[in-house]
Amino acid sequence: MGYLRKFFRKPAVVIMLGTTVAFMLILGLRQGGTLEFLELGAYDWFIGMGSKVQLESRRITIFEISEKDIQAIGRWPLTDETIARALKMLLAGKPKAIGLDIYRDILVPPGSEELTRLFVANPEIIGVMTIGEKGVAPLSVIKSTNQAAFGDIIVDPGGIVRRGLLFLDDGQNSFTSLALKLASLYLEAEGITLQPDPENEQFVRLGGATIKPLNTDDGGYSKADARGYQFLLDYRDTGAPFRTYSLSSLLSGGVPAEAIAGKIILVGVNAQSVKDHFFTPLSRGLADDQHVPGVVLHGLIASQLLRLSLDGDTSINTPDEIHKVLWLFFWTFAGSLAGFSTRSAWRFAMVIIGGQLVLLAACWYAFQMHWWIPLAPPSLSFFIAAVGVMAYLTGLEKRERAMLMQIFSKHVSVEVAEMIWEQRDQFLDNGRPRSQNLTATVFFSDLRGFTTMSEKMEPQELIDWLNTYMESMAGLIMAHGGVVDSYSGDGIKADFGVPLPRKTEDEIRCDAMNAVACAVAMEKEMERLNALWSEKGHSGMGVRVGIFTGPVVGGLLGSSQRLKYTTIGDTVNIASRLESYDKDMGKDALCRILIGDSTLQCLGPHYKAEKIGEVGLKGKEQKITVHRVLGESPASTITQVQEVLNE
Repeated sequence: MGYLRKFFRKPAVVIMLGTTVAFMLILGLRQGGTLEFLELGAYDWFIGMGSKVQLESRRITIFEISEKDIQAIGRWPLTDETIARALKMLLAGKPKAIGLDIYRDILVPPGSEELTRLFVANPEIIGVMTIGEKGVAPLSVIKSTNQAAFGDIIVDPGGIVRRGLLFLDDGQNSFTSLALKLASLYLEAEGITLQPDPENEQFVRLGGATIKPLNTDDGGYSKADARGYQFLLDYRDTGAPFRTYSLSSLLSGGVPAEAIAGKIILVGVNAQSVKDHFFTPLSRGLADDQHVPGVVLHGLIASQLLRLSLDGDTSINTPDEIHKVLWLFFWTFAGSLAGFSTRSAWRFAMVIIGGQLVLLAACWYAFQMHWWIPLAPPSLSFFIAAVGVMAYLTGLEKRERAMLMQIFSKHVSVEVAEMIWEQRDQFLDNGRPRSQNLTATVFFSDLRGFTTMSEKMEPQELIDWLNTYMESMAGLIMAHGGVVDSYSGDGIKADFGVPLPRKTEDEIRCDAMNAVACAVAMEKEMERLNALWSEKGHSGMGVRVGIFTGPVVGGLLGSSQRLKYTTIGDTVNIASRLESYDKDMGKDALCRILIGDSTLQCLGPHYKAEKIGEVGLKGKEQKITVHRVLGESPASTITQVQEVLNE
């Protein structure tokens, strides 16, 4: 278990774990089609914000049969006579092609013979049909000719048209779309015909442009119906892209000749009573005033084909599946890195926003270069990976912080506790403080005369009295940067220089001076406590302190249910022996402070000390040079000591 905990804390493991989980989640959602609506929404946004062909099309003119026209003529469907009359007026203007976007599979007399004659005599007139079991056949006169084209439109879920069709089949025969028929007739005059692409005969080439068929999972689609030969619509013809006239204007002779000559002419319905309208990525919502008439939509598709063939425009391309997967993985990995490297909430928010903006800019630029790069899946995976990794690491840190605070918070000052947390990487291993060799100053104190005093007190009074003492002394230790290691009866053990390793001599000197300053402060505190106790009828007390500086081993001791950070080693033993050495020495002093030679060397001129001599301590074969601290030097103050510590 310890190995697993350590393994799952490694940076590379955390990043790859977050990447893998988020990647597989988003990949599964994308493959299942759950994210398709988001990606199609992004496509619509790119279309709406993309570059447009601002000039009115020179090649296509629209003649709309409006509600007003129907009311003026007085009937629907229009008779063959009315349609024939309109066609004759258009033919007189010498257009390159005429698309009759009016579904009718039977003649509507009067005028049927004239309409039939016009179709037979003028192959540039194209009629429409729909394909399928419920389809509408073309007029019988053009059924077996090249003058019949389908007008079927692909509508995506949500009611938006994003794809155009070139070819479609019913399982037996192949048919050409109205837009492609009209564009082909226009291009024949330019010497351009539909050809197979020289590099891939499965693709069609029109002029200088190869139009690749759309597959089921291209772009943001997932398992889309890709029957027929489909391609993406770019909707670059914006605003009012075509000259548009009403049928009444045509029949009354109110249309200028240049609007017809050499143009593609589309005749269709734009009336509420005849449902032939669609919504596009440019529609602001699905209200009735946002739809596009079917005749205009056919014009937009034909115009895009002409732009591809004649103007050097490029079809919207999509990356293959492997590149989409790599793109998704890249952004998922980037999200994991972002979550790993950031802990601050506002910085994390800035990283998330910045990453999303970079992704959006990349996809936007690619779209301007005619590439539809997925946006929604990588955006979600970036966010989920970042949040997941950050949440995972934050959870680990909370547990680590809770453990550290449980161990240290009651034994050190708030400032030291925060410093320990900020520098935890120096001594944490697998989320727990690791054992390490340190150079520290160990401090032992014990009350003189406590045993005699305790025999005269009631138990509760004794505990209250002892707690008052301990609270004061522990507060002084923490105020001087020490760590309260343990309590033993009336004794206190403290460490200065743990758990963070000291790397310089100045830091070691600081710890020693802090320990001695703490002992001197204890003497002053004992004056206050003795005055308080004397008011309650108790005799005064004194304190013995032993301090030694040297190498120790710091680490956790205890069971998993009760851990304690402590120090062990010869330095600890010497400090303890210094505290208990010759208990009669200085028995009249409020605080007797004995230190070793190593501690004295750290004090400099700031404290007065007298040499006791080389003495043998209990349990030690080698003699130790012992000094007694008598107090601060006359010119020294605590402030001056602190200045030295901060050098």
